[in-house]
Amino acid sequence: MTTRDLICIACPLGCALHVELGENGAVLHVTGNSCKRGESYAKTECTNPTRSFTSTVRVEGGGAPLVSVKSAKPIPKGKMLACAAATKAVVIQAPVAIGDVVLTNAAGTGIDLVATNRVGKGG
Repeated sequence: MTTRDLICIACPLGCALHVELGENGAVLHVTGNSCKRGESYAKTECTNPTRSFTSTVRVEGGGAPLVSVKSAKPIPKGKMLACAAATKAVVIQAPVAIGDVVLTNAAGTGIDLVATNRVGKGG
């Protein structure tokens, strides 16, 4: 059996979590959490860690050269660099609205990248 110590980021409390893992990496027991979100966070972090991805992509014909984007939901931590590389190749045309899908299935994750700002047509 192995253990991991984590600081929970599910809420502002920042609980110190202690996680016991079985031989196959399965979570056996979580302690130190003040709420159920801490237990859920510990299980996800130890078995399939995910993160929100943020970046920018180029915009042509707009009032700004870039637009900020984020993943529609958290992506596997191991796919972060692949998502960053994928955004380098993206160029979209203005206008761009908040929530527009900028890249579908980013790096094979099944998760879209969406615009978090708007860029109007340049003039």
